[in-house]
Amino acid sequence: MSEKKLYRSRRDQVFAGVCAGIADYFSVDPTLVRLITFLLIFPGGMSIWVYIIAALVLPLKPANEI
Repeated sequence: MSEKKLYRSRRDQVFAGVCAGIADYFSVDPTLVRLITFLLIFPGGMSIWVYIIAALVLPLKPANEI
């Protein structure tokens, strides 16, 4: 059994592929994750820095796993 890993998406990117990668990891719709992220960032809950750090820290999904 292969272990699930969290990656940024290569094929479904809007900015950096973070939301699509999270959606893929949890098997949910990327639009839902993007909407939740938008609702958390813009009213002042989650900082945009959390997204930027995730974009820098999370690796891109390897090309052979797409």
